[in-house]
Amino acid sequence: MSARIRAPRAEGLRPPTRREMLRSASTGFGMLAAAALLAEDAPSAEPSGPRRPHYGAKVKNVIFCYMSGGMSHVDTFDPKPRLAKEAGDPMPFETERTMFNQDGNIFPSPWAFRRRGRSGIPVSDLFPHVSGMADELCVIRSMTAKFMEHAQSNYYFHCGLPFAGFPSMGAWVTYGLGSENRNLPGFVVTGGGGIPHGGINMMGNGFLPSVNQASLIHPGRDEPLRNVVPSEPGRRQRRQLDFVRRMDEGFLSSVRSHEPIEAAIRNYETAYRMQSAVPELVELAGETEATRKLYGVDSPNPSTAAYAKQCLLARRLVERGVRFVELTMVSTPGKSDGMGNPWDQHGGLEVGHGANALTVDQPVGAMLKDLKARGLLEETLVIFSGEFGRTPFAQGTIGRDHNPYGFSLWLAGGGLKKGFVYGQTDEYGYRVVENSCTVHDLHATVLHLLGLDHHSLSYRFGGRDYRLTDVHGNIIRGILA
Repeated sequence: MSARIRAPRAEGLRPPTRREMLRSASTGFGMLAAAALLAEDAPSAEPSGPRRPHYGAKVKNVIFCYMSGGMSHVDTFDPKPRLAKEAGDPMPFETERTMFNQDGNIFPSPWAFRRRGRSGIPVSDLFPHVSGMADELCVIRSMTAKFMEHAQSNYYFHCGLPFAGFPSMGAWVTYGLGSENRNLPGFVVTGGGGIPHGGINMMGNGFLPSVNQASLIHPGRDEPLRNVVPSEPGRRQRRQLDFVRRMDEGFLSSVRSHEPIEAAIRNYETAYRMQSAVPELVELAGETEATRKLYGVDSPNPSTAAYAKQCLLARRLVERGVRFVELTMVSTPGKSDGMGNPWDQHGGLEVGHGANALTVDQPVGAMLKDLKARGLLEETLVIFSGEFGRTPFAQGTIGRDHNPYGFSLWLAGGGLKKGFVYGQTDEYGYRVVENSCTVHDLHATVLHLLGLDHHSLSYRFGGRDYRLTDVHGNIIRGILA
């Protein structure tokens, strides 16, 4: 079958372009195939500025302190006196298969728990600074996970599914709400040198528009963001960007699927503006000496100082309207095999957890105190969690294996009950026995606090409507104020 190709009148006769050929020849089936490859069925991206939530939001921003590796709940926020009473005894009931199946006997916590604040929330001696803000915490002791392997659990916790290719919580939040700062991305991951096992894709945008992907900023490096220093003089770079914009806008008129091109245009422009915004953002010297001391920016412990810079940067980011900030763990003396999962103490629990807590306790406690003093805590949601918990019995003699059947995390910020404990594990801290919560429930609750209905926040991809909570998730109403 042949088709006549009509050349544009203004240009006279000329050979057809490939795009015109795809659109005109064979009744347009070529362009139809190209459109499918460009995800034509996906909805066009909305402007990257702020968008209205579905209903009244309790908070505007999220700071996610991810304790990768699996922090032990029975050593931090879920005291179990029975472990001390039965120390060294075998577990009195049958347990599930563990990651390494080197199960030992009951292992009591090396740290004492004390009731903190007016609320009396028990917090272990690992966290003297965070415990000073106990009356702001909402502790969930009844979290569960579906997986006990790090990479799968990390993806599940971030994306709601245990494998790569799907959008993270931060990407969904920025897709739903946009950004309040046109000079900075809506989703920032602060780098400390290590990414949780599974890789950077767990913080990616998946099939969502590329404008929703995370930007990785390292506050301690000479170049905190790659290529943030212009390679061309400002006027020449502006001319190059204007040329690229004109080319992209010309292409827009030729295809029906505008989203990838529109997202690329916005990314170019945001990157251009970030070249002036980021250096000012990461310049912490302007903070007062009292603030730097509060966070531990100049701590003699290098890992504490590194994490303090992330926490201080997180406060500065939410001050500037960045929607979602994730903090990553840093190298600690007790973890010599890499930084991807520093809380993963299969042996040497006391050394490893002690070093990790020393790294994060002062900075996180300071961040909560600082946010509250500035009136930002009520409009910010802070999440502090790992991907699963750890066993109440030993792996070998001085470590703990992975435990997805019950663990703890805490939240702080607007819309939550304060100085509150929700849910319960059994007397050994092994399984949830009251108010069991899933990661999907947590995601639904985070979106709810941001004013987003997790059922309605969806995106069509591959012929199916996807959402962060997949086909699951219930808002944890028992923790809402």
